[in-house]
Amino acid sequence: MTTATSTSSSSWTHRAPSRLWDRIGRSLMGFNAVLTFGVFINGLFLMADASDDRLMVEGWRTFGYFVFSALWALLAFRPRQAPVVWELIMFHKIAASALALTITHTTEGAQSAITDPWVALSTISAYVACRGWRSWRVLKREAALPTAA
Repeated sequence: MTTATSTSSSSWTHRAPSRLWDRIGRSLMGFNAVLTFGVFINGLFLMADASDDRLMVEGWRTFGYFVFSALWALLAFRPRQAPVVWELIMFHKIAASALALTITHTTEGAQSAITDPWVALSTISAYVACRGWRSWRVLKREAALPTAA
């Protein structure tokens, strides 16, 4: 009697995701990108109305929305070719969610207590659906390439 054994390369964590799960994960990242780009556009109007004392904070926040929108777009298009991007976004959004949930008594905390957990959970879900951890293979592959002298 022979026993079938599975190798680590055939486990679900090492295989590419199914087309459906890949599409779901990419769609979540695309949705976050579009949504955040809309918030960026709104931020431009908020910057225009900001007092001189608040302009730097509003500008910093607004430009951050643009960066996050671009990062989510990158993940939507290349989910397994962007090492560290997934993890940086997840770290930031989990930390921002924790902060927002501790200051829900403020207007900004109450608003962020809704939006930041959404983008944190959707990014984590897309990370699993797209198998985002596989993006680290890009670094291993580049390290294995011979260097030109």
